[in-house]
Amino acid sequence: MTGERWGAGGPFSRLLRVPAPRPSTSLTASLDDPQRARDLARMKRLATGLFVFAAAVFLACVLLGSDAGAWVGYIRATAEASMVGALADWFAVTALFRHPLGLPIPHTAIIPRKKDQIGASLGTFVQENFLTRAVVEEKLTTIDVPGRLGGFLAAPGRAERLAGDASTLLTALTELLRDEDVEPAVAAIVDRKLHETPAAPVLARVLELVVEGDRHQEVLSAALHLLARFLEENRLVFRAQLGDASPAWVPDWVDDRVFDRVFAGLQGFLDEVGADARHELRRSYDARLRTYVHALRTDPDTAGRIEELKKELLEHPAVRTWSGSLWSNAKNAVLTAAADPGSELRTRIAGMIAQLARSMQNDPTLRELVQRHSHTVAGYLVERFSGDLADLVSSTVARWDTEETSQRIELQVGRDLQWIRVNGTVVGGLAGLVIYTVAQLLG
Repeated sequence: MTGERWGAGGPFSRLLRVPAPRPSTSLTASLDDPQRARDLARMKRLATGLFVFAAAVFLACVLLGSDAGAWVGYIRATAEASMVGALADWFAVTALFRHPLGLPIPHTAIIPRKKDQIGASLGTFVQENFLTRAVVEEKLTTIDVPGRLGGFLAAPGRAERLAGDASTLLTALTELLRDEDVEPAVAAIVDRKLHETPAAPVLARVLELVVEGDRHQEVLSAALHLLARFLEENRLVFRAQLGDASPAWVPDWVDDRVFDRVFAGLQGFLDEVGADARHELRRSYDARLRTYVHALRTDPDTAGRIEELKKELLEHPAVRTWSGSLWSNAKNAVLTAAADPGSELRTRIAGMIAQLARSMQNDPTLRELVQRHSHTVAGYLVERFSGDLADLVSSTVARWDTEETSQRIELQVGRDLQWIRVNGTVVGGLAGLVIYTVAQLLG
């Protein structure tokens, strides 16, 4: 994954890339550490104190001169080498973060000058050595992914909290959508779907289910019962209609006799059909209904008439109003349920999460599936977005304030670097003593 990193201009990189309206970002809040600052100052005082001590010893030896004894030469050589080592290591450590003594000496202030290159190198290093499929998959083999997920989801109250979070997210998503934009779109989708769906096969299937379950006979029995009840409740109305239609010369008692016989015969016929499951009318009704179902599937004219009826129905203003209100009604119903902790929606979501947690902990098939696919998903994400994450590192470092970056890095690692000065002072002194001693022995 060397060379140009993937995703420099991809959509994910645009999400990760930090916008740069400001040239730098302060690190004070993120890296300030009073304890580290005190430790660094203490180590600087120690390293500087050793240098001052070596200088004082050297000066004393110079003032004493060689007349004080041969031992002065050994101490002087040790102190002189200690000063040289201290100064050299002070220069080396200081050159990392700033120009020594403020002088623009070449190859000093390395971190401020190379901050952006360091950030880019750091991003590349992370991408090539950490964000690789092999590294991630090797790590995942040591992790019980389904067990950890199941344990996380099974924590007391976790399912209910996640159900509440899901409801909050759902509410936030619906608030992002404007009703005046969504309602016409939903109405258009429903209208197009209804127009594209042939009505005859749907109606035929519905009637087939009714006939197969013998529900059509139940419907007929209910209709006969309702008709008989309707006739009985409106008996006087029908008798009055017969009286109005009868010639004036026909006596009322004749009309009464005729009406009673006809009415009783009709009621008796309805009772007979309702009580006899094998009545001829029922068989005729069954046969006609089955013939109609067959016609819906095979006769283009019959199907065409149903289609025309469907179109007329869909064009009705009431139907159009209903389709336009689908989004609002559905959204309001879902939001109301989402806001109620005791609603069926929240209860079902929490139950699903709890069941998933138990399955991840106890179902071997699901556990193996999750473990295997976690490798696939992690590998894909690493290969797909490692370049974007590397760009995030480099672009973030590039936005840091140069001087403050140097100060904060020194704050983090400067205490250890001061040991270089201490070691340089001590090792330099020992080296000077050895060299002077060898010179004296050889001389």
